[in-house]
Amino acid sequence: MADAGPRGSDRPGGPAGNLGRVTSRVRFAPSPTGFLHVGSARTALFNWLHARSVGGTFVLRIEDTDAERNRSDLTDSLLAELEWLGLDWDEGPYFQSERRDRHREVVEDLLGRGLAYLCDTENSEVPGSVLADGLAVRFRMPEGGTMAFEDIVRGEVSFATDDLEDFVIWRSNGSPMFLLANAVDDADMGITHAIRGEDLLSGVPKVLLLLDAMGVPRPTYAHLPLLVNEQRKKLSKRRDDVSIGDYRERGYLPEAMVNYMALLGWGPPDDVEIRPLDEIVDLFRIQDVNKAAAFFDLKKLEHVNATHLRALDRADFIDRVAPWVGDDAPWPSERFDAGLFSVMVDLVQEKLRTLGDITKFVDFLFLEDPVDDPESWEKAMVKAPLAAEMLDGAAAVLAGCAWDTASLMAAVGEVGDSLSLKLGKAQAPVRVAVTGRTVGPPLFETMAECMDRDEVLRRIARARARL
Repeated sequence: MADAGPRGSDRPGGPAGNLGRVTSRVRFAPSPTGFLHVGSARTALFNWLHARSVGGTFVLRIEDTDAERNRSDLTDSLLAELEWLGLDWDEGPYFQSERRDRHREVVEDLLGRGLAYLCDTENSEVPGSVLADGLAVRFRMPEGGTMAFEDIVRGEVSFATDDLEDFVIWRSNGSPMFLLANAVDDADMGITHAIRGEDLLSGVPKVLLLLDAMGVPRPTYAHLPLLVNEQRKKLSKRRDDVSIGDYRERGYLPEAMVNYMALLGWGPPDDVEIRPLDEIVDLFRIQDVNKAAAFFDLKKLEHVNATHLRALDRADFIDRVAPWVGDDAPWPSERFDAGLFSVMVDLVQEKLRTLGDITKFVDFLFLEDPVDDPESWEKAMVKAPLAAEMLDGAAAVLAGCAWDTASLMAAVGEVGDSLSLKLGKAQAPVRVAVTGRTVGPPLFETMAECMDRDEVLRRIARARARL
């Protein structure tokens, strides 16, 4: 990931640099004040996809001018999550805080030309054109004008300047406001396309006024649709699962996350939604993004993730799932059997929704007794018909039948037939007795390939005694 200096003018009002007008240059500019939100990650992805699809440049800029809220560990986390998603940047990361002198230079120029003015804590204009401690600076909003621009996603957008207030561009503590720093850095870095969230749309006319005042080209805007939850409310960190880091820890694959996020506001022309990232790059066009709010559907994300999981080759799957069966697994480390786990991989990979699901599919093999799952016990033992009779019959036939998948299935099936139970209902009490849960790996294959007769019978007897 390259780390080059910003390109562009050294003076206010100068050109943004020829390079910025030759090729598409986009930027992702997060603030290090919290974790990487799925909405921000989607913005980063769409910028990255645009750059990669047109042979452009993806710039990473850390907007850290708010010193009181910024934390270096959050910056490190942001970078780590982008790397995990595979969103490599071509330039940066640039840190906005390191460009304060440049921001100050532009503000002083605007003051000198009367396009901005000093103001006190009462928001009253103060005579003069020299920055001073304790005084903020506001941009003077022109009267009777219209700020219009063409948005790739939303079409023509316009704002009347009479509906906008004079806005602060320089804080009284000597730091730039977001809009000023954003405009200056976009200009100096030659950003040609500002691809960002719809919630930032209202700030565009103010940025355009600043860019026009600086005498630099305007970028092309594309405001991505909002992400909403099942209630069609904007995703919120207070009520929704929105942290990329949390999804990573729960066992979602990075390729599944970017695949799913690419579908939030964009769709492939051939309607094939689950595919590798390189194919998405080939098909992606920012012009195809729609403006309707995008539903962040956790069930669909799980489906996309499960599909990518099934596509992993065996060695890759074992490598990816290793953290969940390592030191933090819910069984004593000395009871883990790598050979046994290797056998189980072939039985469970097709069934997982996330990597984190692996423990509940295999834990019964490495625990002395299966877990007590109240919901499974209630369903398969308490409420199910003839559970006690089914356990008694299974114990009897499993004590003497051949120990292979077909024989075990036939034996349990015969007991079920004698009780007028279909195989699914017949095996449910046996499954819970042996594994602890109603959902898990194929029961008879697991018993035949990974468990011995005595252990299975012990667990059935234990469950029968409890029942």
